[in-house]
Amino acid sequence: MNVDFKGYGENVATFLADNLVKEGDLVKVSDNYKVTACTAGDAITGVCVGVRDGYAAVQLSGYVEVPATALIATGYKGICANNSTTAKTDTNAKQYLVIYSTANTVGFIL
Repeated sequence: MNVDFKGYGENVATFLADNLVKEGDLVKVSDNYKVTACTAGDAITGVCVGVRDGYAAVQLSGYVEVPATALIATGYKGICANNSTTAKTDTNAKQYLVIYSTANTVGFIL
């Protein structure tokens, strides 16, 4: 049996994008209607799923898989950005439901 959470509860919104945002980036709200790529320790607003003409489509909810710095145990865990493309665990960060993890990937519900 195959298990797949892609598509579960996905919600995507369009924001203005600064020139640093790329598809696949972890992003945060940086100004009115605008997102920028996360840096170390930032709270994750969502994952950029596309950029065009100065706008970013950002997935705000649902299941995502992103690169991780290390294996993150399943269950509710504090997760924040390690940089613009990689997540890490942090006990003080917002709690997300981790349902998949390897040494270099984490899958969680935003």
